[in-house]
Amino acid sequence: MSAGAASVIPVSLVAAVDIGGTTIKAALVDGDLRVRHTLRRPTPYGADAVLDAVTKVLAELDQLADAPVAAAGVVFPGLVDETARIARFSVNLGWRDLDLADLADRTGRPTAIGHDVRAGALAEWRLGAAKGYQDVAFVPVGTGVSAAFIADGAMVVAGGYAGEIGHLVVEPDGEPCPCGGRGCLETVGSASALARRYSALTGEDVSAALEVLDRMRAGDVVAAQVWNQGVDALADTLATVVTVLAPEVVVIGGGLSGAGPALFDPLRARLGARLTFQRVPTVVAAALGDQAACLGAALLALDHLQTRSGE
Repeated sequence: MSAGAASVIPVSLVAAVDIGGTTIKAALVDGDLRVRHTLRRPTPYGADAVLDAVTKVLAELDQLADAPVAAAGVVFPGLVDETARIARFSVNLGWRDLDLADLADRTGRPTAIGHDVRAGALAEWRLGAAKGYQDVAFVPVGTGVSAAFIADGAMVVAGGYAGEIGHLVVEPDGEPCPCGGRGCLETVGSASALARRYSALTGEDVSAALEVLDRMRAGDVVAAQVWNQGVDALADTLATVVTVLAPEVVVIGGGLSGAGPALFDPLRARLGARLTFQRVPTVVAAALGDQAACLGAALLALDHLQTRSGE
């Protein structure tokens, strides 16, 4: 089954689990991709704790189900090699080379493994803002910045390493980044960076990027400086993405996409100003919000059933 095709397996329900840095989002989704039940649980720290939590969440979904749950899709953050079924690395959740091969035994049903951002891209591609395009960049901007790419109708995976645009350098000799580098996009253009940089410059405690935006709208010069530096960093990074991969559409997700025109108008203008011969992409907000990765996990589960039926 191609990545862009819809499932034709007649199933009643699949379980979808999206493991986030702080919250596990889970849902029961029917064969028509309607969300029937949802639940959220805190994400624990450590590999064994996360796998135990996933097992418990899936058991809770079973109790909510009014029909058999045919398969599960579970998506992980960090570096994920879906083919090898290994979660290579997650700095926030405390694992390295986490073997996911026995996850199906834990769940008691066919289980697809995926990456959270690629799952979000899959959902936006089939169901949301990128539907109908063959070359897509999906860029969630929140606590961090990552990306997933679809090129000529196929997801770019590269053993799980593709998409780490948050660690492209935008400020040489800039702030240290947890990755070990300096001046990465995440230290300038992520939602958390905007709040942190404003607080550092003013001594005022700001916990969210949209608070910085509110202060900019009220005439705060420092807020405007921080916001514009963040938008410039995103535009610089997207110009590199466009030059290398030539997406037709760039879908911006994550918490920062809630800024609306205050983000999208200058971002489109500044990206366009940086391009010369390149194909200029449409830049749009994600359509599926924080459900994207969970819906993507459901799509992976349905695809997994399709693959198994063809064996």
